[in-house]
Amino acid sequence: MSIYFQKGKGWRYDFTLTGNRYTKAGFKTKAKAKKAEATRKEEINSPKTEMIQIDTTFLELVNKRLDYMKTHNSMPHYQDNVYRVKRWIILWNDLSCDEITTESIEEYLLKRLEKTSALTVNSDLKNLRALFNFGIKKELIENDPTRNIEFFPVEKKEKYVPPIQDVSKVLLVAEQEDQDYLYVIRDTFGRKNEIDKLEWSDVSFDGRYVILYTRKKKGGHRTPRKVHMTDRLFDILSRKDKKRDKDKPWVFWHRYWSSKQEKWIEGPFKDRKKLLIGLCKKAGVKRFGYHGLRHFGASVLDNANVPIGDIQRILDHENRKTTEIYLHSVSESERDAMRVFEEVLKKSHTNPHTNVQ
Repeated sequence: MSIYFQKGKGWRYDFTLTGNRYTKAGFKTKAKAKKAEATRKEEINSPKTEMIQIDTTFLELVNKRLDYMKTHNSMPHYQDNVYRVKRWIILWNDLSCDEITTESIEEYLLKRLEKTSALTVNSDLKNLRALFNFGIKKELIENDPTRNIEFFPVEKKEKYVPPIQDVSKVLLVAEQEDQDYLYVIRDTFGRKNEIDKLEWSDVSFDGRYVILYTRKKKGGHRTPRKVHMTDRLFDILSRKDKKRDKDKPWVFWHRYWSSKQEKWIEGPFKDRKKLLIGLCKKAGVKRFGYHGLRHFGASVLDNANVPIGDIQRILDHENRKTTEIYLHSVSESERDAMRVFEEVLKKSHTNPHTNVQ
C-alpha cells in the first residue's frame, strides 16, 4: 500500500521504483498525498530531468543554524533562538525537512495564536522562515514551506517612552554601582549588551570617547563605533577607573556561581532584567526597560531639534526608518502644519456646531 496515514505525521506516500525507495509524509489529505506521489513518479521517469535530491533532518538544520548564529550574531539573539527552537523540535524533531509541510506549520502557528499575541506568532514565523532560507542558501534543503504563509495582522501600539522625570526618579533610588551602570547606558545611547561587554581598553579619557561594539549589522560582523563622553560619563568612568581591579578588563562585572561548571566565576553581566524592574517599582513609576532609555534619549534629541541624521548615527542605525520608529514626539514642522490648518478654519468661520461647511 503506497498511500497510508501515520498518527502525528499525516498522510504519506511510500513506493519503490527502479530499485529506489521514495517516501514523504505530512500531507493533510489522502488525495494530496496521492497527487504528490504521481508528481514524484513523473519527475523520476522524466528522461529530461536528472533529479538530485538534497535533504536533511529538521534537527540537523536547527543545530547547523545555531552553530552559525553563535559565531555570526549577538549572544542575546543566539539565546533567543535557542529558546524558540525547543518548541519546534518537540513537533518536528524526527522529520526530514522535506516532510515538514506548509499545512503543518500553519497549524502550529494557529495553535500558538490561541495562547499568545499575533506579534509573537509573527516573530516565530519570521524565525522559521530564516531557518529554512538558511538551509536553502547552504544547499542543505530545496524548499521553504513557510514561503506562502502570510503574517497575521497586528494591532500596533505606540512604544512607551519614559518621561525625563521618571528616568530621574529611577536613577535616584538606585545604588551607586547600579546608578553608574544606568547612567552609562543613558549617556552613550548604548544597547544593554554593548555596555555589558564594555572593557577599559575601549575607554579613552584623552580622546573623551568610548568604543561600543555591535553585531546588529548585515553579515553579523562585530562593528565598533566611537561615542563621545558627556561630562557626567567622563566623571563616572574616571572615578571607577581609579578604584577598579586592574586584573578585570570589564567596566561592569560580577562574581557568580555557575551550576554547570560548579564553581565561582568572575565575568561581565549577561542578564540584568530584574534590576530595572525592581528600580521602577521602588521609584513608583511606570515600568520601562533598558531599550526604553534609547527611545528616551532619541526623543530628547528630537525635541531639541537635532537633525535625524545625527540621531541615526548616535543610535547606530543603518536604516533611517528604524530611527524614525524611535522618534515619538510631534515635530515642529508638524505643529506648524496643524497651526496652518487651524488658521484656515478660523478664517473660514467654520462652526462645528452648525451645518456650515
